[in-house]
Amino acid sequence: MGCGWWVQRRCRWAPSPSSSSHSFHWKLAFLTLVLWGAEAAGGSSSSSSKDHPQCDVFQGSWVPDPSYPLYDPSACPFIEREFACLRNGRPDAAFSKYRWQPLAGCSLSRFDGRNFLERMRGKTIMFVGDSLSRNQWQSLTCMLHSAVPDAKYNITRQDDVSTFAFPDYGVKVMLDRTVYLVDVVREPIGRVLKLDSIQGGKLWMGIDQLIFNTWHWWNRRGPTQPWDYIQEGKQIYKDMDRMVAFEKALTTWGRWVDANIDPAKSKVFFQGISPSHYNGSQWGEPSAKSCVGQTQPIGGSTYPGGLPPALSVLKGVLSKIKKPVTLLDITNLSLLRKDGHPSTYGLGGRTGMDCSHWCLAGVPDTWNEILYNLIL
Repeated sequence: MGCGWWVQRRCRWAPSPSSSSHSFHWKLAFLTLVLWGAEAAGGSSSSSSKDHPQCDVFQGSWVPDPSYPLYDPSACPFIEREFACLRNGRPDAAFSKYRWQPLAGCSLSRFDGRNFLERMRGKTIMFVGDSLSRNQWQSLTCMLHSAVPDAKYNITRQDDVSTFAFPDYGVKVMLDRTVYLVDVVREPIGRVLKLDSIQGGKLWMGIDQLIFNTWHWWNRRGPTQPWDYIQEGKQIYKDMDRMVAFEKALTTWGRWVDANIDPAKSKVFFQGISPSHYNGSQWGEPSAKSCVGQTQPIGGSTYPGGLPPALSVLKGVLSKIKKPVTLLDITNLSLLRKDGHPSTYGLGGRTGMDCSHWCLAGVPDTWNEILYNLIL
């Protein structure tokens, strides 16, 4: 198996994470990670990763698999209502019976919750971000609980931090809800989104595995916008181009990573951009005004509407970070899953339309299955 800085404790020749050639090593590490994921599949792969040196687990297609989902959602008592599509009356369950198959004969190891807990014994995992992070966090807790249904667990919440703990394993799976990563502070003029302040980062120090995410809230306007002004340095703005603001906030977060992360102790991931499906013309179905009634994934490996511009902004910022950060590049595979959203079977019920979040069991389970292949 190849080596990179992410396995520097195993490889004598691994370069320093602070090397000026970071951009090259970031790409090398990504390739190494996906190759490792393919090799870990062992006999389940139709051919070895050595035969496919460009194996990329994020490119592929969805295939029906009756052995999925990885858990019974009715047996996972802590799925929140907004993700509990079947409990909310969704009549079809086929959306939960697909497996992600990477291209070029690559293969992913099936998620093994007991192995995950053993390998992560004594460690802490934290998801940091908005409700898409909560979507992934709840998915992982269900996957682990179903693997060891008799194991003790407890769920606690303090302010915006939720913790799901397995005391017998010393494993904590945490969620820090911070929708912009940077700070929103209430001041005399109102609520201020501070693009160059990240005091919330104090909660992330010393965590073994960090999975960050932000994007979902950056285009919020009107009553759902949780800030009144934007501040950068001493300049205060009533508003600015949201993509520009997104990039500035990510850059602040990247500086935090470089200043505070010790790669020998912590691994950092970024969830990527989780897409929405509100415009059927983007997937070749102009008559569809939302994801309602969608019951099958898009065939093939390419989304007709292309990738969202926010992904390019994210990749640009990641390429400038000196410390190792791995992109959990779930955008394309999730774009293909127009069928995976709650639609009218989410929090809003028949009067709502949720084509942004994901049903559980469902697509976020695959995000976690890929994460499993990358971190173990």
